[in-house]
Amino acid sequence: MTAVVFVGPTLSPEAVSDCLDAEILPPVRQGDVYRVARDKPDAIGIIDGFFEGVPAVWHKEILWAIEQGIPVFGSASMGALRAAELADFGMIGVGGIFEDFLSGVLQDDDEVAVLHSPAELAFRPLSEPMVSIRATVSKAQNDKILPPDSAAEILRYAKALHYRQRAWPDILGALAALPGMTAFTEWLPTGRIDAKARDACAMLERISDYLADGTLPALEPARTERTLMWKALRSRVDASPQVFDSAVLDELRLDPKLFTRLRDRAALALLSYEDATRQDLNPERSELVRQMDDHRASAGLSRRSDLMQWIEANDLNAESYEAMLADGARIDAAVTSRPGRLDAHLLSELRRLDQYTELRDRAVDKARCSIPTGAVGIDRLRVLIWYFESRLDQEVPDDLDSYAQSLGLAGRDAFYEMIEAEYLYCHFGTDAGAAE
Repeated sequence: MTAVVFVGPTLSPEAVSDCLDAEILPPVRQGDVYRVARDKPDAIGIIDGFFEGVPAVWHKEILWAIEQGIPVFGSASMGALRAAELADFGMIGVGGIFEDFLSGVLQDDDEVAVLHSPAELAFRPLSEPMVSIRATVSKAQNDKILPPDSAAEILRYAKALHYRQRAWPDILGALAALPGMTAFTEWLPTGRIDAKARDACAMLERISDYLADGTLPALEPARTERTLMWKALRSRVDASPQVFDSAVLDELRLDPKLFTRLRDRAALALLSYEDATRQDLNPERSELVRQMDDHRASAGLSRRSDLMQWIEANDLNAESYEAMLADGARIDAAVTSRPGRLDAHLLSELRRLDQYTELRDRAVDKARCSIPTGAVGIDRLRVLIWYFESRLDQEVPDDLDSYAQSLGLAGRDAFYEMIEAEYLYCHFGTDAGAAE
């Protein structure tokens, strides 16, 4: 008998193996349930799934798996959400979190969402799920550790936080003056409840029992409608080999220079995302369009059909492609909002890469060079065309102000002064030949 379990921050692979002999896969995303259901496992268990940046698992692929006679269990996190939504169609929910979503006691996805580390660090949870905060506070109140008013204030304060910011040290620090908080802080290390792990283990035991005796509630599964989008998803999954992200990243690591460069860019994307989340900021539609135009130009995707083929070839869809564009927009916003504050760090990086002295000597030579009378005041369009088309082999940007700001300059006038000085230096300076 075989079982497949999708899990990430809620339980470690070792904890899953202690409860159930199963194939352990990363948190579920769109297409994963359909992909594994093709191999006809005896059961599928969903604990964790991706909420942001990656398309979430479709209800329809779960229903399709059930239609194939494969029981699908859900608990704890994404599994509890989908099980509550599909309970009437045959998905089997397990645990108190599932029951609370099914009854309507819980309604918000953020109740189970957590910030976690990447796959390379085993999806380690970096924030506390709201359902565990609720369970812990309830136990503390029942144990006479917290008075009712303090318990209510902890829940109010934690719920008001973004899910990425929910962490016990921060909550305890912010509410230290509440009655009973000293005793609660001392009780917490041993009294804390991990509600998601508790429910996940209960689901694994339920799957183990099913594999042992094969008994399930009798329920006629609904037939999955063969819509165009469902057919498109199946075609995309059927056409692509099963390659998980970790395997692609291993290929990247074989080129350490490229890995380091992309890792730094990814870190900037993550930091800018967290910064925007704290400020409740989202990229404007115009920024996403600009990001798309830049990407299509750099990738040579002039026709819409070319773009759609690129999106499919890169295992994306419209939603995840937009998320990629939003990453770029947030990075640009983070950079342009800190122009002067980056200068010292840029100089440090130049020194670290041993490129500082070369650029310094060139700047000194440019400042010293003698420009012939009448050379100053050259036609601005001529300089722009020379710089972009001859030097950079690209078209002149439509929005020069945004382009200048992306370089840490005040605007187009400061940018023009910079490239005019470069033009004069290259044509009339002492190192003109070398500069060209």
